[in-house]
Formats: sequence, C-alpha cells, structure tokens
Amino acid sequence: MGASREALYSMFAEPAFFILMGSLALLTGYTSFHEMFMALHIGSYITYALGILGTFVLMMVAMIENSRMPIDDPKTHLELTMVHEVMILDNSGFDLGLIFTAGYLKFAIYGALVVNLFIGLFPYQYAIPMFFIIQIVLATGVGLIESFMARFRMSHNAQFIFVLTSVSLLIFFGALLILGKFV
Repeated sequence: MGASREALYSMFAEPAFFILMGSLALLTGYTSFHEMFMALHIGSYITYALGILGTFVLMMVAMIENSRMPIDDPKTHLELTMVHEVMILDNSGFDLGLIFTAGYLKFAIYGALVVNLFIGLFPYQYAIPMFFIIQIVLATGVGLIESFMARFRMSHNAQFIFVLTSVSLLIFFGALLILGKFV
C-alpha cells in the first residue's frame, strides 16, 4: 500500500511540475532548461510573484517526491500510514544507502531548479556563491517546514497536491498575462 501511495502522490504532483515548466517555457520561448533559465528575466512585480509561486511549487513537489514531513512522517511506526518508509523496510546496508542517496539527489535537483529561477538576478562572478547560499536557505526552509508542520491526514494529502496544480495554473495564467495572450 505504501508503494502504491508513493507512486500515486508522485503521479498527482507531476501536473503541477509540468504546468510550471511549460509556463516558464511559454514565458521565455525556449524548451531547454539551460536556454529557459538563461532567458528568464525577473524584473517586474508579476515576475517576482511568479518566481515566488514557482519556488513554492517546486519545493512542495520536492517534499512530495521525497515523502517529507507534511505528506509523510518518516518516524511513524504504523505501516498503514507509511508512504515511503514501507518501501525501504526490507533494505539495509548498501541498498538503503543508495535509496537515501537517490532522495538526496532529487532534493538537490529540485533545489537547483529553484536556484535557477533567481540566479539571473546576480552577476556571473556571484553565481556560484549565490547558488550555495540559496541552496542553504532552501534547506533551512525545508527544515523549518518539517519542524513546525504536522503531518497531514491521509485524506488531505491528495487535496494538498491538487492545490499545487492550481497554483501552477495560476503561474500559467500569469505567464499569459505577461505575454498579453490572456483575453
């Protein structure tokens, strides 16, 4: 049941991620991540709002994909309420280390996507230090969210994930508004 829940939550989170990336592609005119983030210019109030909403969506999708605290409680002992932990109960040693490393890499990749939303605001000589500073801020934010938020009830997880899709649609409409294609 835990494995099917984790796959279900990931499947529910995909529309939010792809609508967000599609909105950024529409806004910049490029489909490659490199070109998209190089062409992304945050300079008006609407683009700042889109950047903040995009950060929220990406961080929440990262927490869903990694089965972190608001969605799943890694310290639970009830197999009926586990999402990710039930999949790793039978693993130990090197295999468990690989599973944890894959989770850390997923978090780092989502963090890098968030950093790329804002790295264009800084000159090139500050890009690498700002990358690490923004990653540390994001890691601190995730730690604070996990520390101060209680785990959602299982019935509220899907609703929370669908709210992220709604926020991504809001970003999409904001991109249409900026481009003047919203009638």
